[in-house]
Amino acid sequence: MSSEGKEQHDLSPRDSAEGNDPSSPSGIHLELQRESSTDMKQFETNDQCRPYPRILIERQEKSNTNFKQFVIKKLQKNCQCSPTKAKNMILGFLPVLQWLPKYDLKKNILGDVMSGLIVGILLVPQSIAYSLLAGQEPVYGLYTSFFASIIYFLLGTSRHISVGIFGVLCLMIGETVDRELQKAGYDNAHSAPSLGMVSNVSTLLNHTSDRICDKSCYAIMVGSTVTFMAGVYQVAMGFFQVGFVSVYLSDALLSGFVTGASFTILTSQAKYLLGLNLPRSNGVGSLITTWIHIFRNIHETNTCDLITSLLCLLVLLPTKELNEHFKSKLKAPIPVELVVVVAATLASHFGKLHENYDSSIAGHIPTGFMPPRVPEWNLIPSVAVDAIAISIIGFAITVSLSEMFAKKHGYTVRANQEMYAIGFCNIIPSFFHCFTTSAALAKTLVKESTGCQTQLSGVVTALVLLLVLLVIAPLFYSLQKCVLGVITIVNLRGALRKFRDLPKMWSISRMDTVIWFVTMLSSALLSTEIGLLVGVCFSMFCVILRTQKPKISLLGLVEGSEVFESLSAYKNLQTKPGIKSCSTNRSRGFRVTRSY
Repeated sequence: MSSEGKEQHDLSPRDSAEGNDPSSPSGIHLELQRESSTDMKQFETNDQCRPYPRILIERQEKSNTNFKQFVIKKLQKNCQCSPTKAKNMILGFLPVLQWLPKYDLKKNILGDVMSGLIVGILLVPQSIAYSLLAGQEPVYGLYTSFFASIIYFLLGTSRHISVGIFGVLCLMIGETVDRELQKAGYDNAHSAPSLGMVSNVSTLLNHTSDRICDKSCYAIMVGSTVTFMAGVYQVAMGFFQVGFVSVYLSDALLSGFVTGASFTILTSQAKYLLGLNLPRSNGVGSLITTWIHIFRNIHETNTCDLITSLLCLLVLLPTKELNEHFKSKLKAPIPVELVVVVAATLASHFGKLHENYDSSIAGHIPTGFMPPRVPEWNLIPSVAVDAIAISIIGFAITVSLSEMFAKKHGYTVRANQEMYAIGFCNIIPSFFHCFTTSAALAKTLVKESTGCQTQLSGVVTALVLLLVLLVIAPLFYSLQKCVLGVITIVNLRGALRKFRDLPKMWSISRMDTVIWFVTMLSSALLSTEIGLLVGVCFSMFCVILRTQKPKISLLGLVEGSEVFESLSAYKNLQTKPGIKSCSTNRSRGFRVTRSY
């Protein structure tokens, strides 16, 4: 039999018929199969004679280093000292040494001086007002703002944020101070100590000190001890590099917490607007308890304080709105708070409102600085837990604001260094009769809008406060407390306006809206500390829920672009036959896309 016949005999009838035509696709395919088979046989024949080296893979042996050796190794690595490492460490800890020698005087000095002056003018009345909220004398609020501005200038990495008194932290400090005053046996007929004057209450021997300490002395002792502990916690978080923790405190959680705490602040200041002498309610449900006390004593309202409060509200609210509406046209906001404070002080002094109508006033504010004093170590066990929540809120607000403005202006900040900065803004001033500080959004916005370029503006702000402390402070003797309460309440507008954003927040993320509501209600109706804990736990539960039940959507291509959107949300999207694209939203801001 011929070779051609043998081939035809091996093929099926259909293949044989098609194979007769070499130009057909089947013929070509058959030829390729033959060539491939021949090549494979030759490769196998040659492969049998070709020696291959044996590949050996050995596992890495795990070192049996115990924890002690691990710690010693880390310490040896980090504690090695060289001139270069020492220089980098100093420059990293004091960022001012990096940017101040490169400071562009012609470009930045005007904006820094203007913003520093304006923020300093705004801080004077706010520092006095927030001292009342923290249960302290006015001078301590001025001390706090002064030292915070100087220390953050040296240690901070943000160019724009304003560090000083923050209302929510003042509220938390005030609650702790009032609780400790009650424990110490001080008469709590008034929620805050007599501002600048020795209290009429009988002075008690402070068992934590060797000398007689009156109510205002003990109040700042408690406040400075809480501040010291909060600073220690913040520095410890920076040392152990836990700045990433701020990522888990979402914007919805922080916004809800601040809004809920704002209701508590408003409630605590309402009695000053009415001129009522009521004790501050602490613990769970303090907001409701305070309003019950207010309505029960509404008949004791001081008419002079009520009229003064209404007049200040009529001036402050419209002017604040004008400042925001025309902020793009105004080179600097109108310092209406300072104008109101000066006018109210003059009216109270010449009208003798305290003598004639028993209006509560600020009293004597001393000039200069008091000698430094160490925190009261015996109080640390009582306030250590309170300081945890205060430190977390302080560093979360500071880090989030610094990162927000850094992204806006195109530079970077270091979260761990920010914690060092805000920690030392609390530790060092705690020896100089100060209370807790953090970044504040309202003053930061003013600082940015008035031309701030660097933290040199903080030095200008500190100089303004120093002038007040050395010369001007006693002139505020006749300032009514109700004016300070009005200033505090008016500054809550930004937090209370978050209710306007709820429809937009609901359309973007319903889960974030629920987190906001839960945190806000728990912070307002329960307490600030419990509200923060409830918000964090509920937020973590929502994150777990979203990771366990991800939302999967089929995607389609937007015509004329490379953008994919959900087929269930949009019409007229293009899809490719045989390919399916889907997205998985496992958590907020994270999308995983797959094509099949």
